[in-house]
Amino acid sequence: MNSSVILTTKPSADYELLDSGEGEKLERFGKITLSRPDPQALWRKKLTPADWKKADGNFDTNSVTKNERGDWKLKPSVPDRWEISFADLKFYIKPTAFKHVGIFPEQAPNWDWMRSKIKESGTSDIEVLNLFAYTGGASIACAQAGAKVVHVDGSKVALSWARDNAELSGLKDKPIRWILDDARAFVKREIKRGRKYHGIIMDPPAFGHGPENEVWKIEEDLLKLVEECVTLLADKPLFFLINGYSAGYSASAYRNNLLALVDKFGGNIEIGELTLEEKKLNNEIRLLPCGIFARWATK
Repeated sequence: MNSSVILTTKPSADYELLDSGEGEKLERFGKITLSRPDPQALWRKKLTPADWKKADGNFDTNSVTKNERGDWKLKPSVPDRWEISFADLKFYIKPTAFKHVGIFPEQAPNWDWMRSKIKESGTSDIEVLNLFAYTGGASIACAQAGAKVVHVDGSKVALSWARDNAELSGLKDKPIRWILDDARAFVKREIKRGRKYHGIIMDPPAFGHGPENEVWKIEEDLLKLVEECVTLLADKPLFFLINGYSAGYSASAYRNNLLALVDKFGGNIEIGELTLEEKKLNNEIRLLPCGIFARWATK
């Protein structure tokens, strides 16, 4: 049985989507508010221009170059990075040149889902592979639940950031292997080594580079990578999750890549949208679409 759902991250003590619209979103990370572009926000803002101007920082869209790098305009009071507590973990927040800040809050429901699968397994011998793992939200959530994790990313900066987040969350001594590598190259070596995983996570970009400047193109590389990852699954796997932030792709396209798992292991595929719930104003609830996902589990 397959189903489509909308997963929603609600406002919490250290994170809120305060407003969105007209191609932008206004968020609070701890005590600091930031505004940045979001092409999904195809509606009118609720708050006034004066409210938006109170933000501690905004991403300057006029500064964006051909490689999508840009500048932030930050108040002097904004530190280089700061801590927040979110989804029972802790993260460092830092505005970057690609308008990201080190966390994708909409992923919290996926983290909870993986935690539950690991805990429900009833064993302490669960191994999880996280590819394109960024600053480690999924990795440290799985480690927190008791899994051994292999965290792979092609960016030294992201890898260091992820390790800092693990330490900040009190998970420094958990069994997480931090691997700087191209996802495709690492998977091929793991196949040769005969390694097996109970859970696999991937968050493939539309386009990117590995640590040795290897070029990744989702339209050329995703299918082969998923097929190879399927061969890395243990005899009794728990889950396989694909996240998507690439414009123009549907969750159904990702679902089709996971159908082989149902044939081989049974279980169910769930697809849908990842969303953020905006802070209520006038009792109206709005959801900001942030990405898509397809996830398979044995039960």
